[in-house]
Amino acid sequence: MNHVGLLITAALLIIQQCCVLQIEGRNDGFIRTRGIHFMLNGSPFYANGFNAYWLMYVASDPSQRYKVSNVFHEASSHGLSVARTWAFSDGGYRPLQYSPGSYNDQMFKGLDFVIAEARRYGIRLILSFVNNYESFGGKKQYVNWARNQGQYLSSDDDFFRNPVVKGYYKNHIKTVLNRYNTVTGVLYKNDPTIMAWELMNEPRCTSDPSGRTIQFWIAEMASFVKSMDRNHLLEAGLEGFYGGSYPQKMSINPGFNIGTDFIANNQIPGIDFATMHSYPDQWLSSSSDQSQRSFLNNWLDAHIQDAQTILRKPLLVTEFGKSWKDAGFSTYQRDQLFGTVYYKVYSSAKRGGAAAGGLFWQLLTEGMDSFRDGYEIILSESPSTANLIAQQSHKLHLIQKLFARMRDEAMWRRARAIRRDHWLPRKGGKRIGN
Repeated sequence: MNHVGLLITAALLIIQQCCVLQIEGRNDGFIRTRGIHFMLNGSPFYANGFNAYWLMYVASDPSQRYKVSNVFHEASSHGLSVARTWAFSDGGYRPLQYSPGSYNDQMFKGLDFVIAEARRYGIRLILSFVNNYESFGGKKQYVNWARNQGQYLSSDDDFFRNPVVKGYYKNHIKTVLNRYNTVTGVLYKNDPTIMAWELMNEPRCTSDPSGRTIQFWIAEMASFVKSMDRNHLLEAGLEGFYGGSYPQKMSINPGFNIGTDFIANNQIPGIDFATMHSYPDQWLSSSSDQSQRSFLNNWLDAHIQDAQTILRKPLLVTEFGKSWKDAGFSTYQRDQLFGTVYYKVYSSAKRGGAAAGGLFWQLLTEGMDSFRDGYEIILSESPSTANLIAQQSHKLHLIQKLFARMRDEAMWRRARAIRRDHWLPRKGGKRIGN
C-alpha cells in the first residue's frame, strides 16, 4: 500500500473519534487525548518540537528576552510546534523559588513572557515542575529544605517519600497552576498555550529498584494535579526504562535499573501520555556508532508498540540527541540519529499509531555560547540538521491536514444525512432535489 493509501486508511480509523470530540464541543484550544492520539479542536495533533530548558532563566532578564523571541521565531519558521522547558529553579543563583513557598517574581515574570511569546508564535509548551538532578535545585534542594526544618532524611530519594518534602512540592505545583500571567492576564491553568505539565525531569529512585516508591509518588502527584486542573494533559517525565511489571522487557534497557517502570508508571490513570528519552551515546558510550543505532531502533520500536497495544496512550519522544563531544562525532552521525527518530515517528503516525512526535535536545539561538552542552542545535549553523527538522514538520503537517479534511468531509456527509432524514417524512417520503 502506498503512503496515500496508508494515510487514508489511518484517517478513516480516526474520523469517528474526531466526530465525537466535535459533538462534545471541545473546540477550546486545549490539546487533549482520545485513545492513542492527541487531539486539537477535533483533529489529530502531531508534535515536532524541541527542548529549551533555559527559556524562563533567560527571559527573567528583560534585556535578554530577544533571545527567547528569536528562538521561537526560528523554531516556528522550521515548523516546530512544541517546546519543553523548566517551570522550576529551586534555591541557588537567580532562583524561581528562594525557599519553600517564597518566590522571585522577576523570574516568574520571565516565565510569563515565555508563555506569551510561545502563544504569539503558535508554539505549545510542556512545563516541568522539578528536576531529578541538582541543576536548578532539583529534589536535592527540596530534601535540604526539609532537613533545615528538622527532618531526618538519609537520601535525596526521600523526596519521593517524606510528607514534608511532598508538601513543599505540592505547594509549588499549586503556585504554578494558579499563577496569573502578567503579560496575557490568563491563569496558567486556564491557558491552552500550555500543552502539558510534567511531574519531574527524568525521575529516578535508585534506592528502590522495585519501582514501588516512584509508582506511589506518581499516582499521588497525578491525582493532586488533576484535582486542580482538568484542562491540561499530564505526563511523568520518564526516560522509558522498563521495570518489574513486564520483567521480560527489562532486557531492552541499556543495562541499568533506576527504579522506574515504563509500563506501570504510565498506566496510572492521571497520566495522559507516555514519554521516552533516547541517548545511546550516553547509555552505550563504549559501543560503536552502529551498535548505538541498532539499540535506538529497538528502543523506539518497543516503546511505540507498547504505547499502542498495552498503554493505549499517545507517546512522545521528549528528549533525543547526539553530542559533538562524542569521540569520532560527525554531523552525518547526528543526522542519522535524527533521521531514525523522525522516521519511526512518521511511520507510526501515518498508520494512525501511537507515536505522536519527537522533541530534540536542545535548541539555542546565536549568542548563547555559555549554554552549549554538546547537544545544542543552532539552526543557522546546522543546515543539514535544520533541513531534516523542517522536512519532518512538513510531513507531520500533511498528516494533520489530511485527517482534518477527511474529518470535515465525514461531518458534512453526516449533516447531509441528518437533513435528508429530517425532510423525507415532511415530503411524504418523496425525495426532492439532490
